[in-house]
Amino acid sequence: MTERCVAVIPARYGSSRFPGKPLALIAGKPMIQWCYESTRACKDFAEVIVATDDERISAAVSAFGGRAVMTSPTHQTGTDRIAEAVAKIDADLIVNVQGDEPLMSARVLSQLIALMRQSSAEMGTAAVPFTATDRDPTDVNAVKVVVDRRGHALYFSRSLIPYPRQGGTAVTPLLHWGLYAYRRDFLYDFVKWERGSLEGCEMLEQLRALENGARILVLQTTERSVGVDVPGDIAEVEKLLRERSR
Repeated sequence: MTERCVAVIPARYGSSRFPGKPLALIAGKPMIQWCYESTRACKDFAEVIVATDDERISAAVSAFGGRAVMTSPTHQTGTDRIAEAVAKIDADLIVNVQGDEPLMSARVLSQLIALMRQSSAEMGTAAVPFTATDRDPTDVNAVKVVVDRRGHALYFSRSLIPYPRQGGTAVTPLLHWGLYAYRRDFLYDFVKWERGSLEGCEMLEQLRALENGARILVLQTTERSVGVDVPGDIAEVEKLLRERSR
């Protein structure tokens, strides 16, 4: 029996660096609409839902014909918000698509779902070689991941991993994408676990899974995506849109 897949896009209005980010206009459309439509383009999803704590975001989603679910404003993480949003929704596999990734690839989403269906891993994510991006591997905001020979994550870090010691073998660092797939039962275990020391140190939520012995399968892709962290990133997204239209 094929697992029923649901995508959830967590979207909160409050942001220290970019308040109201989900409603910021990109080429005339709010960013949350770009996120929704790019996710909806993946035909593996039975449903796509926006999980929010703000009526303005909910109204914007309804205006373009999407579905929004109101969640508590007290959630500490997007994963907590997703767990509440799907509590009464039939789903075996839940995919967390970040609300600041307006150009998420439907092909990558399909590949991640296919990989999870072939695996027994509790969780899945994606990564891209830094050579396929214009990001600096030493940037602490660019999260790195190293994997084992079966494609499971060994560790995520803001530091450069693996470290290129002089005389060592060169390895291309992998840039982690903030894209996650969870099996339903695992998702509810995950949100019950306390934050561990590694998560508390690096401030990376996925380390909670590794600290509790879970396996995270990493899809390696070369496709490009542009996340929006600050207002200045919108120009880069619009540039990429123009390039694609040509």
